[in-house]
Amino acid sequence: METVTQTNSSYAGAYERSISDPEGFWGEQARQIAWFEEPRQILTTDENGFYRWFAGGKLNTAYLALDYHVENGRADQTALIYDSPVTNTIRKYSYREFRDMIAQFAGYT
Repeated sequence: METVTQTNSSYAGAYERSISDPEGFWGEQARQIAWFEEPRQILTTDENGFYRWFAGGKLNTAYLALDYHVENGRADQTALIYDSPVTNTIRKYSYREFRDMIAQFAGYT
Protein backbone atom coordinates (compact mmCIF):
# COMPACT_ATOMS: atom_id res chain seq x y z
CA MET A 1 0.00 0.00 0.00
CA GLU A 2 2.93 2.32 0.66
CA THR A 3 4.02 2.21 -3.01
CA VAL A 4 0.55 3.19 -4.24
CA THR A 5 0.39 6.14 -1.85
CA GLN A 6 3.89 7.20 -2.85
CA THR A 7 3.00 6.96 -6.56
CA ASN A 8 -0.23 8.92 -6.05
CA SER A 9 1.70 11.52 -4.09
CA SER A 10 4.32 11.81 -6.84
CA TYR A 11 1.59 12.08 -9.45
CA ALA A 12 -0.26 14.73 -7.46
CA GLY A 13 2.93 16.76 -7.09
CA ALA A 14 3.77 16.48 -10.78
CA TYR A 15 0.22 17.41 -11.73
CA GLU A 16 0.24 20.45 -9.43
CA ARG A 17 3.56 21.60 -10.86
CA SER A 18 2.28 21.18 -14.43
CA ILE A 19 -0.61 23.52 -13.56
CA SER A 20 1.26 26.07 -11.45
CA ASP A 21 4.40 26.24 -13.66
CA PRO A 22 3.54 24.69 -17.03
CA GLU A 23 6.49 26.15 -18.89
CA GLY A 24 9.01 25.00 -16.27
CA PHE A 25 7.42 21.58 -15.87
CA TRP A 26 7.13 20.83 -19.58
CA GLY A 27 10.58 22.30 -20.22
CA GLU A 28 12.01 19.70 -17.84
CA GLN A 29 10.05 16.95 -19.59
CA ALA A 30 11.24 18.16 -23.00
CA ARG A 31 14.87 17.84 -21.94
CA GLN A 32 14.30 14.09 -21.60
CA ILE A 33 13.50 13.77 -25.31
CA ALA A 34 16.08 13.35 -28.08
CA TRP A 35 15.00 16.29 -30.26
CA PHE A 36 16.03 16.51 -33.91
CA GLU A 37 15.94 20.28 -33.34
CA GLU A 38 15.39 21.59 -29.79
CA PRO A 39 12.48 23.99 -29.33
CA ARG A 40 13.30 27.69 -29.22
CA GLN A 41 10.51 28.27 -26.67
CA ILE A 42 8.56 25.88 -24.50
CA LEU A 43 5.26 27.80 -24.41
CA THR A 44 4.09 30.72 -26.52
CA THR A 45 0.77 32.26 -27.46
CA ASP A 46 -0.10 32.97 -31.09
CA GLU A 47 -1.88 36.04 -32.46
CA ASN A 48 -5.28 34.41 -31.77
CA GLY A 49 -4.48 33.68 -28.15
CA PHE A 50 -3.93 29.96 -28.67
CA TYR A 51 -1.08 28.24 -26.87
CA ARG A 52 1.75 26.82 -28.93
CA TRP A 53 3.98 24.25 -27.29
CA PHE A 54 7.64 23.65 -28.16
CA ALA A 55 7.90 26.28 -30.91
CA GLY A 56 10.65 25.46 -33.37
CA GLY A 57 11.12 21.95 -32.00
CA LYS A 58 11.34 19.05 -34.42
CA LEU A 59 11.16 15.36 -33.63
CA ASN A 60 11.98 12.32 -35.72
CA THR A 61 9.32 9.97 -34.39
CA ALA A 62 10.56 7.00 -36.44
CA TYR A 63 14.00 7.39 -34.85
CA LEU A 64 12.49 7.81 -31.37
CA ALA A 65 10.28 4.74 -31.77
CA LEU A 66 13.06 2.27 -32.59
CA ASP A 67 16.62 3.47 -33.26
CA TYR A 68 16.79 5.51 -30.05
CA HIS A 69 15.96 2.43 -27.97
CA VAL A 70 18.49 0.25 -29.81
CA GLU A 71 21.21 2.88 -29.27
CA ASN A 72 20.35 3.24 -25.58
CA GLY A 73 20.59 -0.38 -24.45
CA ARG A 74 17.14 -1.77 -25.18
CA ALA A 75 17.97 -3.53 -28.48
CA ASP A 76 17.04 -7.01 -27.24
CA GLN A 77 13.95 -6.01 -25.25
CA THR A 78 10.50 -6.64 -26.68
CA ALA A 79 9.22 -3.72 -28.74
CA LEU A 80 6.13 -5.30 -30.31
CA ILE A 81 3.94 -8.29 -29.57
CA TYR A 82 1.87 -9.62 -32.46
CA ASP A 83 -1.06 -11.56 -31.00
CA SER A 84 -3.62 -12.95 -33.43
CA PRO A 85 -6.59 -14.82 -31.97
CA VAL A 86 -7.64 -15.69 -35.54
CA THR A 87 -4.48 -17.65 -36.36
CA ASN A 88 -3.61 -18.39 -32.73
CA THR A 89 -0.19 -16.82 -33.32
CA ILE A 90 1.89 -14.86 -30.85
CA ARG A 91 5.20 -13.38 -32.03
CA LYS A 92 7.48 -11.01 -30.13
CA TYR A 93 9.86 -8.63 -31.88
CA SER A 94 12.81 -6.93 -30.20
CA TYR A 95 13.63 -3.31 -30.92
CA ARG A 96 16.58 -4.46 -33.05
CA GLU A 97 14.52 -7.00 -35.04
CA PHE A 98 11.72 -4.55 -35.64
CA ARG A 99 14.12 -1.76 -36.64
CA ASP A 100 15.89 -4.07 -39.10
CA MET A 101 12.58 -5.26 -40.59
CA ILE A 102 11.44 -1.65 -41.07
CA ALA A 103 14.76 -0.71 -42.67
CA GLN A 104 14.52 -3.63 -45.06
CA PHE A 105 10.95 -2.78 -45.98
CA ALA A 106 11.90 0.90 -46.49
CA GLY A 107 14.51 -0.23 -49.04
CA TYR A 108 11.98 -1.97 -51.28
CA THR A 109 11.11 -0.23 -54.51
